[in-house]
Amino acid sequence: MGENEWRWSDAWIFVALVIASGAGRHRRAAATRRPEGVRLTDVLSTADHLNQAIPERHEVEGAVRRLVGAGLVSVADGWFRVTPDGERLWRTRPSAGLGTTVDTVQGVLTRRHPPAESEWHLGEDDHAAAVQEYVVRSIPMPRRSSEGHSGR
Repeated sequence: MGENEWRWSDAWIFVALVIASGAGRHRRAAATRRPEGVRLTDVLSTADHLNQAIPERHEVEGAVRRLVGAGLVSVADGWFRVTPDGERLWRTRPSAGLGTTVDTVQGVLTRRHPPAESEWHLGEDDHAAAVQEYVVRSIPMPRRSSEGHSGR
């Protein structure tokens, strides 16, 4: 596969970012969403939910480079955002169930012009910190005992 071709992981990261940011909620106006975007931890968490795997650093970096280069995503100060062009792509994609959404978006991406790549870089430490934060957040909190309450 050539360097400037769309990959499945591009669609995976894009869909995760759309869902994590709330941009996929059709009735939710752009002005009601968090203007700063979402953090990498949120993208990884949603990607794991979609594919039962945490994306590797190189998958995230390559996908974001292509998505930014295509004008579908922006990243500033560690905040990931779906651009108006990205929202348009999301809203005009063919309908699909959640289980096939990534495949559907990949099909839409491959019909677009090959992406230009941005110079965005994801450091090993930044990826590892986001994975660690996600893992810690996903550990269930222990249930509190019902001390002082009868088991009636």
